[in-house]
Amino acid sequence: MFGRFFTPKNQDTERVPPGQVLTEKFPVLTYGPTPSLRPEEVRLEIYGQVEEPKTLSWADLQNLPQSHLTADFHCVTRWSKLDVQWGGIRIPDLMQQVRLKPQARAVLVHCYGGYTTNLTLDDFLREQNLLAHTLFGQPLPRDHGGPLRLVVPHLYAWKSAKWVRGLQFLDREELGFWEVNGYHRRGDPWKEERFSD
Repeated sequence: MFGRFFTPKNQDTERVPPGQVLTEKFPVLTYGPTPSLRPEEVRLEIYGQVEEPKTLSWADLQNLPQSHLTADFHCVTRWSKLDVQWGGIRIPDLMQQVRLKPQARAVLVHCYGGYTTNLTLDDFLREQNLLAHTLFGQPLPRDHGGPLRLVVPHLYAWKSAKWVRGLQFLDREELGFWEVNGYHRRGDPWKEERFSD
């Protein structure tokens, strides 16, 4: 199902967090049904602790600066894939459209299909994070979160929410779906933050 797993070569060992094995394929793991959504149907709502709520269409997102990111991807189920190539909108570029209120501390990411995940602002606003719409130079496949997903490469992959539809900024952290169900509130793969204490 997941393809061939293998031991990292010497030059890759420092890129693979503890307890992870490498895979050549890109496994698909999803909670719930896969939404069927055309790009032109995408709406990204930005609300909560912001000065002015916004709803961005697919065209609005395409008109923002576009970037490429190559990053390693680590799943809490213990597989890692190196050098995944994404394209989309860097979170710092997206946030040029948003004025946060001073009390904003966290974001709850909402997805088509009902999934949610939480991030502190420090984790969300990082330079590498991306709202991705391409994967290896092709439109992001539906089963990998297309048309639009979040990519947060420094945390386990459940934080890289698929089928994003909303960013709710909060004055305190509120746990998302997997976090409420026993996963760690943050999910740093280098610390093996897989489950809550």
